[in-house]
Amino acid sequence: MPLEALQQPERAAAVAADAFALMRELFPLVRSITGNGVRRTLDGVEAWIPLTRHEVPSGTPAFDWEVPQEWNVREAHITEVATGRRLVDLRAHSLHLVSYSTPLRARLSRAELEPHLHSLPDQPDAIPYRTSYYRETWGFCLSQRQRDALAACGEGPFDVVIDSTLAPGHLTYAECRVPGETEDEAVVYTHVCHPGLANDNLTGIAAAAALARELRAGPKPRLSWRFVFAPGTIGALTWLARHEAELPRIRAGLVIGLLGDAGALTYKRSRRGNALPDRAAELIVPAAGGRLVDFEPYGYDERQFCSPGFDLPFGRLTRSPNAAYPEYHSSADDLDFVRPEALAGSLQCLAALVDAIDANQPWRNLSPKGEPRLGKRGLYGLTGGAGPGQFEHALLWLLNQSDGRHDLIHIAARSKLPLPLLARAARALHEAGLLAPADAPPSMQPEEEGTSP
Repeated sequence: MPLEALQQPERAAAVAADAFALMRELFPLVRSITGNGVRRTLDGVEAWIPLTRHEVPSGTPAFDWEVPQEWNVREAHITEVATGRRLVDLRAHSLHLVSYSTPLRARLSRAELEPHLHSLPDQPDAIPYRTSYYRETWGFCLSQRQRDALAACGEGPFDVVIDSTLAPGHLTYAECRVPGETEDEAVVYTHVCHPGLANDNLTGIAAAAALARELRAGPKPRLSWRFVFAPGTIGALTWLARHEAELPRIRAGLVIGLLGDAGALTYKRSRRGNALPDRAAELIVPAAGGRLVDFEPYGYDERQFCSPGFDLPFGRLTRSPNAAYPEYHSSADDLDFVRPEALAGSLQCLAALVDAIDANQPWRNLSPKGEPRLGKRGLYGLTGGAGPGQFEHALLWLLNQSDGRHDLIHIAARSKLPLPLLARAARALHEAGLLAPADAPPSMQPEEEGTSP
């Protein structure tokens, strides 16, 4: 199976260490839904894997939405005029500016400044993450302690500078496609728009890059895998609008993010509830100490892929879900918050999900009348009486259940045998001329003559 090595603890720990180094490199960048921060983020990812980039012009329709103007920022700060002291500075933390803040150079009193300040009174040392993508305004985010220090300066005045641009440009997203044996596709999607947040969503970006790198290096997958790096919401909608003709080829999808905190793995089912990734997750996620939750139309971009007009087979894997941990969308979600062992465990689980989705297919027994003679094909011990080993047991389960209707995930659930073992056994039976993919055309299937006992 293509990612079998990544399911081993030693390999997962090594890949997680590499992924953490990528996160450390990308952490300072000021990202948003458009702009050079996204492009520089993709530069970092492209050092790992080849990317095909797409630049979509502002104003391009995406169903009920349209691509907004491009936003970039060079500097932003608040300075106390009396002392010349900078009280808030974007250079100190990328969360200090409300994303998409309009340009401003003004001298303001504290009363004029206060409505544009955001803090978290119950987390006095944390800076909140705030955005204003579709309403032109401006604002600064600061810790409550910084806000109290600013209030101690009296009524000011304060010099406020936001050196930003909001103008026609482009939305940027990128893809890495790993060709498989078929043109049927599976998609891994992660959002790239959040600045200054490590768990949300540098872990998703780094995990997707790591999975793509490992998949490209391993045996060729059965499905073709597409890894998409795009801004949240408008990025997913833009991708769907531009790839609508290709959507019928998608057999499964995973939205990933929030993969490095101490919470248990959480798989959110697709809108269908029983799609291929849902069934794979039922086998894999509880065994990794995680849980499954039902679909709801709130969260990350699974809600776009699972909207009724598409109803694609997309689930979502996180650890703690969005808004379910105190550090969420604040500066407390930093690199120290991410646990390397949690990221490694997430990579192991993702590798198992990818392999299960990739291997899963129904098979057809080409010698269905009684058991075929496995011994003469070198698949069964020649000395009787000892009973089957685990591999032989897998062969028997496959031969019994491969009626063209039951796939590997069904057989794994019923037999309680590991899916990778069943996949190896299916390959052995296929090579022996005893199984054929149930959906293969007759010309691609071995003849049935000569395969009876």
